[in-house]
Amino acid sequence: MSSGAPTRDALDDKVNRLFAGKVVRKDLVRKVKVGANVPVFVLEYLLGKYCASSDEVAIQMGLQVVNDTLANNYIRPDESGKAQSKVKENGKYTFIDKVKVRLVDSDYWAEAVNFGNKFLHVPTQYVREYERLLMGGVWAQLDLRFQSDEETGGKNPFWIDKLTPIQIATFDLEEYRNVRREFTTDEWIDLMLRSMGYEPEGLARRLKLHFLVRLIPLAERNYNLVELGPRGTGKSYVVQEVSPYAALLTGPTTVANLFGHMGGRQKGMVQIWDVVGFDEVADLQKMPKEVITTMKTYCESGTFQRGQEAASGDASIAMFGNTNQPVDVMVQTGHLFAPMPDVIRDDMAFIDRLHFYLPGWEIPKMRNDLFTNHYGFVVDYLAEALREMRKHNLTEIIDRHFSLGAHLNARDRKAVRKTVSGLVKIVHPHGEVSPEDLAEILELALEGRRRVKEQLKKMGSFEYYHTSFSYTHQETGEEKFVGVPEQGGRDLISTDPLPPGTVYTAGVTADGTVGLYRVEISASAGTGKLKMAGGIAGAMKESVQRAFSYLQSKKAELSISRDLDASDLHVEVIDLLGNRVEAELGVAFFIAACSVLRKAPVSPALLVLGDMSVQGNIKALRSLVEPLRVAMDNGAKRALIPIENKRTFLEVSADIVEHVDPIFFGDPKTAAMKVIGVV
Repeated sequence: MSSGAPTRDALDDKVNRLFAGKVVRKDLVRKVKVGANVPVFVLEYLLGKYCASSDEVAIQMGLQVVNDTLANNYIRPDESGKAQSKVKENGKYTFIDKVKVRLVDSDYWAEAVNFGNKFLHVPTQYVREYERLLMGGVWAQLDLRFQSDEETGGKNPFWIDKLTPIQIATFDLEEYRNVRREFTTDEWIDLMLRSMGYEPEGLARRLKLHFLVRLIPLAERNYNLVELGPRGTGKSYVVQEVSPYAALLTGPTTVANLFGHMGGRQKGMVQIWDVVGFDEVADLQKMPKEVITTMKTYCESGTFQRGQEAASGDASIAMFGNTNQPVDVMVQTGHLFAPMPDVIRDDMAFIDRLHFYLPGWEIPKMRNDLFTNHYGFVVDYLAEALREMRKHNLTEIIDRHFSLGAHLNARDRKAVRKTVSGLVKIVHPHGEVSPEDLAEILELALEGRRRVKEQLKKMGSFEYYHTSFSYTHQETGEEKFVGVPEQGGRDLISTDPLPPGTVYTAGVTADGTVGLYRVEISASAGTGKLKMAGGIAGAMKESVQRAFSYLQSKKAELSISRDLDASDLHVEVIDLLGNRVEAELGVAFFIAACSVLRKAPVSPALLVLGDMSVQGNIKALRSLVEPLRVAMDNGAKRALIPIENKRTFLEVSADIVEHVDPIFFGDPKTAAMKVIGVV
């Protein structure tokens, strides 16, 4: 048998040395789980007790004990009669089962789910000590006693003598933090993935971090996570299996269940559990609107109102759902919250309270080779570690090295800070994190929040239009913009600030065909020459040459003489739609040239229209309707329009006017002034 043991690697040896007795070989868990429908934390509780060893012989002996314990003490749902008979015949028996307690009239009664009896006598001390018994129940080791008929009047003869929740008894956070220092960041990330049961070998860094994001609700209080993706990617696994402190709902629920009863008689799930998960969100269609309304307040502040009473809870909210279309189809035809039920989707204010949208389509379906055969933490130990970290607040850690960009409002900042705090607790529980590692975590946090905002923008609300998320490195002053990978393709006009020398422009033919272009000018040391890339020809080339002649004749007036005389301008025009419309783009060239020479970027999401003569006279466009429609569909928010086109602007439809602000100009210098701010 020992020959079949997986080969150990350096990380296995290290964790066995530094976390002796707190790690378990994850293939053993799967081996035992095949025959027993028990949560992973129950199995690993037993494996941690009997198999926490690196000696193969000891492991095999321990496995035998675990299997015997499961065979003799774990009750399968179809064996309830046999189990009850065991207690009667022996007078006493110990079982592993899920126990729930409810109040009937003035008595507490326990139900052992698989044991199949809803009327077990339970000492009140356990109900007081373990509140979760009243809310969804806990897995526990039960010492049951059978008390003869005469003494109890023949009814309800089963009594709980002892109830031991299956959870780790003690956890030393200081030890956990200190030992973390012995590992590199890469080693620790791999250990965390193995603890979740995954094999990190061959996984991209981004994918590893996505898996770890699933743990944030366990490590961060009041964290709101949504993950939508294909079936079979293990979305709800963490909430269901990894922690005894998380509860997973698989259908609609009530306000009373989530937030407690009016009179405060019974606490709600958000006050009892660390995480409340909603699986298959599409099934929540029948959930009362009142639940979403109360959740909206709760997801914002962690507080809620029940009758006269204001109450609060620490539970994080995690929502999981299946996408039925490929992500590119969802991006092109609608938005990424499409799988949500109407009761949630129609409430934009609720969606705005989600801190992170995990792109489930990037996570592979669970295959055998994704599961690890190496050592990881006993999940119970991991759950305790994350639970201890909940008490700490690391939301200010960003401020050590970075500041957040102007487009992030207060809610965005809170979301990003909470994500960073959660990931730092998971990857750097000792609080020591390098600027590079922190930047990586911050970028992921910005992306996850931006994904929420981008969908809100698509769902049509103007207040969510600021989505150019960025952060600035305090030492270098460099600002970095963070996008979302799936946004590419449709929004050809970037809403992020552009480098100096870059401008979007458009032209239109007599039959209404629109050409959309990006003009890019760079300057190198030289003598004031114009150098055009090969693709610029015909009417486009002539319009660039006219605008360049005007630029040279006005260089003193524009205060660019020294810069222009000492530089050569390299011009490239990128055809964004690939339909080869011969656009005359003199004004766009002029503005891009001023921008690069003055090192001042043009305002973002801007389309520049119009051509010019050598004297600087502005030529109007044939039509405004088509270029502005294409520009709006591709992300433009403003358009610089020749004053001569003001009359034709009346033909532009209301929806375009609503989305694209016109900026009129009468001469090149005014045009540059309006969109660069300096000339």
